[in-house]
Amino acid sequence: VQLQACGGGLVQPGGSLRLSCAVSGSFLSIDEMGWYRQAPGKQRELVASITRRSSTNYADSVKGRFTISRDNAKNTVYLQMSSLKPEDTAVYYCNIKTVMRTYWGQGTQVTVSS
Repeated sequence: VQLQACGGGLVQPGGSLRLSCAVSGSFLSIDEMGWYRQAPGKQRELVASITRRSSTNYADSVKGRFTISRDNAKNTVYLQMSSLKPEDTAVYYCNIKTVMRTYWGQGTQVTVSS
């Protein structure tokens, strides 16, 4: 199973970015898909998650600014990030949970700076 994340980059405060993560390989159905982030010197934290039935969960720090979505037919999860702040700077990792185990992507850097 491979998770390929893309869409990171450098953006100014107040800007927007859209991350995507495509899942390939052999696996059972994906129960939950999510995005985590890890800033330098900090622990990895949940940003947002979405179940197969599209129930979502967000970290308080991103509510109202980030939107997670998924395309089950394409096995892809997205994270639309708006009103970005310098404190959103981190490596963002996609994550999926199946019945058998959890898988992680390789991470994509998001830097919010003027």
